Amino acid sequence: MKKTLTLIIGFIIFQTGFTQELPKSLSLQEAIDYALENNRSAINAARDIEAAKKQKWETTATGLPQINAKIDYTNNIKQQFDAIDFDQDGIVDFGAKQSVNPSITLNQLIFDGSYLVGLQSAKVFLEISENAKTKTDLEVRKAVINAYGNVLLANESVEILKRNVIVLEKNLYETQKIYENGLEEEESVEQLQITLSGLKSNLNKTERLQNIALQMLNINLGIDVSSNTILTDTLESLTDNNIDLDILNIENNVENTIDYKIANNDKISKELLVKLEMSKALPTLSAYINGAYIANSNDFSYFDKEQRWIGTSAFGVNLNIPIFSSGKRSASTQRAKINLEKAETDLTETEQRIKLQIASAQSDYQFAIEDYENKKENLALAERIETKNQTKFFEGIGSSFELRQAQTQLYSAQQELLQAMLDVINTKAALETVLNTPTQN
Repeated sequence: MKKTLTLIIGFIIFQTGFTQELPKSLSLQEAIDYALENNRSAINAARDIEAAKKQKWETTATGLPQINAKIDYTNNIKQQFDAIDFDQDGIVDFGAKQSVNPSITLNQLIFDGSYLVGLQSAKVFLEISENAKTKTDLEVRKAVINAYGNVLLANESVEILKRNVIVLEKNLYETQKIYENGLEEEESVEQLQITLSGLKSNLNKTERLQNIALQMLNINLGIDVSSNTILTDTLESLTDNNIDLDILNIENNVENTIDYKIANNDKISKELLVKLEMSKALPTLSAYINGAYIANSNDFSYFDKEQRWIGTSAFGVNLNIPIFSSGKRSASTQRAKINLEKAETDLTETEQRIKLQIASAQSDYQFAIEDYENKKENLALAERIETKNQTKFFEGIGSSFELRQAQTQLYSAQQELLQAMLDVINTKAALETVLNTPTQN
């Protein structure tokens, strides 16, 4: 028994070790693919599609045969009159204290205008759910790209700041020694101390933002916020992969965008509501057939073989013809038509807005690429200027103020280039989202 218990405990520990969430190592495309399956918004959007499919069948089933069974039991605590034996055979036929009436009924809808509209509406509702899922996936994809890029930006910033701190600490140490030998002014030391203090403060802030950026990525991936997710892509490689001027030449077919499709779904649903209100003026036709048994007794003897049961059956047709509603149906139809006109206006507005969004997104993306190239050149210039000023300073022909200014300019150029790289990635994602062309090179 002890050996068995040991094996069970060992197995539990073994399983626990392998069911713990391991750190994920993901490229951007892998992160996107993972999020589309595990992001909580994406999961619920997929559930909405399944619910729409069930609702579609629920609507369809309304016009199919419906079978219901019921059993009525009555116990006349106070009888209105005594039992009457019509057959003079000792069996109570009427007025008995207790009675049981089991029955089964089949109902079939033959014609109902609202049912036909309902079938069309169920199909449109499913399409709405599918478009909503597409919209959600596009937004999830864009959010993952933004979050992934922010993590890379924070990581790159931390590494650059650490290198800058190391270089500046070395400069400060050398300047301190020069000052102690009387070959440099105290202001030079103080200038470097001010720069180093600001650099360290920025490093501490960026390290905190680094953790927050990773947590935001984990949320978008649909995993635990504290997971140690490892990113395999770099900011530079993603920037190069996302420079694609061909996307600026894609035919801008507004009708292919998801926002247009959603607005068009709204218009179609309003058209169906008009049809629904108009269908209420049409007659409805249904049929039924039922069968029933009835048994009467002064005692609860319905399970006895001698109990007498009388069978009945019936077939019928129900025709309901709307004649006069005091203008209610007319008012409902007019209200539905007004809502349809609003939906048509909204569709036109959406079409124009999408055209503007596409033009704006294209402009932002093209500017981001141009700005990236410009920031690369600026960084190269800032590095040369800082190197020259550092050489001049330690040779005694440059001031500490000029060196600090050149260093500050270099640090700013470094961060601007990183931000420009992130802007290329994010504006490309924004343009693809508007165009509904989610591709990842």
